[in-house]
Amino acid sequence: MATKVTWLGHAAFQIETSGTTLLIDPFISGQPQPPCSVDELKADYILVSHGHADHVGDSVAIAQRTGATIIANYEITDYFQKQGVTKVHPQHIGGAFQHPFGRVKLTIAHHGSGLPDGSYGGNPAGFLLYLPEGNIYFAGDTGLTLDMQLIGEEGIKLALLPIGDNFTMGPDDALRAVKLLKPERVVPMHYNTWPLIEQDPNAWAERVRAETSAEAIVLKPGESLEL
Repeated sequence: MATKVTWLGHAAFQIETSGTTLLIDPFISGQPQPPCSVDELKADYILVSHGHADHVGDSVAIAQRTGATIIANYEITDYFQKQGVTKVHPQHIGGAFQHPFGRVKLTIAHHGSGLPDGSYGGNPAGFLLYLPEGNIYFAGDTGLTLDMQLIGEEGIKLALLPIGDNFTMGPDDALRAVKLLKPERVVPMHYNTWPLIEQDPNAWAERVRAETSAEAIVLKPGESLEL
């Protein structure tokens, strides 16, 4: 059974794999033009990369409605428990765990991570998902880092990279990230949600195709691809 990856706008993704539905950073209702309703989203697991509001998003409401388990660093899972979420699985950067759907490792991400209530959100992270159809790297809001070369050595089927600039990597650094990661396919994210992070994803994808061997795929919010 193929793994299906759907971009839900901004840095939010739905991944359906081996009969399990994952949500990553489900910031939906706060988007200017969300591609779906929060109430229609299903989830068995919710992965939250860091504490900023545009990544914590609607995690609490979704977890309480669906009974999903939230995977994040210890500080963020503690925050969610205080919000009434009962099922959490804390991890930390460099640590991996074999979940029922696949192995999840938290990776280094260089940026801040304050929680919506102003409390400390621990170290921000990305996710390396070891799935039956291949490995997916979700970079989170990170800036460019040489650690991406090490991540790439794991063999990346699909990389999900921010290109919006200002708060994350911009197009130039995201292109350099592709060269370090050497993924088979790459999807841009974290752009055009607001004017401050407006970018031309198609122009960036053309640069990726011209300068790397990766297949660059530009999704519209709500669109999917299969591994």
